[in-house]
Amino acid sequence: MSDWFLPTAERPWTSGNLVTPRVHGADYFARLLEVIGATRTGDRIFLTDWRGDSDERMTPAGPTVGELLSSAGGRGVEVRALLWRSHPGTLNAEENDHLGAVINTTGGQALLDERIRRGGSHHQKLLVVRRKGMPHEDVAFVGGIDLCHGRRDDSTHLGDLQAPPLDKRYGPTPPWHDAMAEIRGPAVAHVLDTFAERWDDPTPLDHRNPYRAVLHRLARMPRHPEELPERWDPPPAAGPHAVQILRTYPAKRPPYPFAPDGERTIARAYSRAFERARRLVYVEDQYFWSDVVATALADALRREPELRVIAVVPRYPEEDNRVSGPPMVYGQRLAWERLREAGGDRFAMYDLENAAGTPIYVHAKVCVVDDQWMTIGSDNLNLRSWTHDSELTCAVVDPDGVLPRSTRTTLWAEHLGLSPDDPRLLDLDDPQRLWATRAGAPGSRIRQHVPPAQSARTRRWAGVAYRALYDPDGRPRRLRGTDRF
Repeated sequence: MSDWFLPTAERPWTSGNLVTPRVHGADYFARLLEVIGATRTGDRIFLTDWRGDSDERMTPAGPTVGELLSSAGGRGVEVRALLWRSHPGTLNAEENDHLGAVINTTGGQALLDERIRRGGSHHQKLLVVRRKGMPHEDVAFVGGIDLCHGRRDDSTHLGDLQAPPLDKRYGPTPPWHDAMAEIRGPAVAHVLDTFAERWDDPTPLDHRNPYRAVLHRLARMPRHPEELPERWDPPPAAGPHAVQILRTYPAKRPPYPFAPDGERTIARAYSRAFERARRLVYVEDQYFWSDVVATALADALRREPELRVIAVVPRYPEEDNRVSGPPMVYGQRLAWERLREAGGDRFAMYDLENAAGTPIYVHAKVCVVDDQWMTIGSDNLNLRSWTHDSELTCAVVDPDGVLPRSTRTTLWAEHLGLSPDDPRLLDLDDPQRLWATRAGAPGSRIRQHVPPAQSARTRRWAGVAYRALYDPDGRPRRLRGTDRF
């Protein structure tokens, strides 16, 4: 197991965990209702989010996100939240302000956190529940699903009636594919460490902007958080899985006290896994761009003649207009060309659609390598997620080899329109043949995806925008322009 993980000097890892993938927002939200609904006086809830909508319904009948957290605070549960202080005037900023105010007026403490690299974001999504006197009930969630509009979709992929703004080709209620990892066992404490480090950062929450200091006061949010309560011991062993919690933090000023040079363990862990890949790398990713990231996979394809790489991405960018669309397409085309050059038809990219033919927006961040190592997290396969924004990922190794394989086959069964016990799902010798034959077949949701070629004129300006704004490099200067993290 330790051969797959980074050395413990870089990131700790623990055995004795139980990891359960929660695929689709509806399943995740239903699970949160159970877990948070069971909390009582003295229990604790910790969460971070890129965006939280207080009025997002957890089920069609409710309660809303705000009502769920308010109810917990009202019965004596300690609720602490770190919400990204987004750019002024954006919908993210307004919604996070509102959710933070709801939490703060019902006994919890929510902070708007802008301690990021300029132009970046806090993209981590985690939720930890600790039960007083019942450590065997402690649980953490890590992944790609925000507590916001559009996420409550299920396997039918008809979308969330509380729809976010998205490219019109996704329809009025965009179908949404996403995933979280539910974690029980000692690794819960490592997830909580990530929250505690950010919470305890002495840098003022609004250190860059006096205007935001006023907004903090209006939202009843302090410049410095209250001290966290005394930590409880890690939860006991709960299952067979080994877990390593990986993060990204950018190099910035003032530096993070817990990562003064930034942290890029997500990037190094993926690079290590790709170096060990021999048969299959399967990826679900919102973007899948960056020549630096693609190079790591291209090297693996050249090194291993039997290696296959399959990627599932959205059909269209979320904002495919004349300004924002071309830079996103430029980055993905760059990665696609590099991998096709290295692996030929051993690399393939697909997108998804529902039974009505409406494209499904792929927001999941899942990777499975050789059915042995897997990740579910908030990071995308691009330089921004590997170096520039804050990110959080759960890497898992199962000594029995069951979880990575079952996660992959469950996803494939849904996408390919096959029975979960179809023996073809287990074949790693030539998975490309199965995918190619299922593309466009009855019951299948997959379609081949080829990022469109762009004119030389478009490439010139889109490439500049892509590197400067869409996929910036947050590494220290000495590492930029290299393949080192």
